[in-house]
Order: sequence, then structure tokens, then C-alpha cells
Amino acid sequence: MIRVKRVYDPPQSEDGFRVLVERLWPRGMTREMAHLDLWLKEIAPSTSLRKWFAHDPVKWEGFKKRYEGELSEKHDLVSSLTRKSRTIPVTLLFSAHDVQHNSAVVLKGVLEKQP
Repeated sequence: MIRVKRVYDPPQSEDGFRVLVERLWPRGMTREMAHLDLWLKEIAPSTSLRKWFAHDPVKWEGFKKRYEGELSEKHDLVSSLTRKSRTIPVTLLFSAHDVQHNSAVVLKGVLEKQP
């Protein structure tokens, strides 16, 4: 099972393995508050893609396509998260305010399509 959740939301036992999938550390968040098992910044969108998107919902479809392209080049990281999610719940943590248009949502979709 794979879930997505804002890193600012309180941790819960059903979160399972908590992975921050952001390139930048969330503002105002301490490591203790985040309750992370892993910070996997290497799987986050590239800096140029993140800046281009700028959380603009109008650019969502283009962002999804470009980020999926970046993820196709990170097979080892994607496979690692996929394997983990088959044994325990994995929660992908993001810091964006928009819970529908963020990189964790795209990553979840890619992970769920893995064989």
C-alpha cells in the first residue's frame, strides 16, 4: 500500500515507512517533528522542473509527463520503493499545500504501475 501525505500532518501508526520525497527540506519542520524513516531527495523532481512547475495547476499535465520521464531514469530508486511497499505500508511525504497537484501524487502513480 502506498499513501501520500503532507509532512506537516501528524504522523500515524498506519503511515508505515515514512519517506520524504522532496529535494528541499520543508520549512519550519525539524527532523524530530517529521518522524522520517528516509529522506529520498534523489527521487524528487529536478530543480529545473520544480522551478518550471512552481505548483501551477495549469502546468500539471506537463509536469506529470516530464516528471514521469525523469522517474524512468531512476529505475533503482523506483524499484526500491515498489519492493518496500509490497511488504509494509509506505507513505510518501510532501510539503506542498496543494494535495492534488504535487510530485508525491505523480510518484505514487508511477509506483503503483510497477510490475
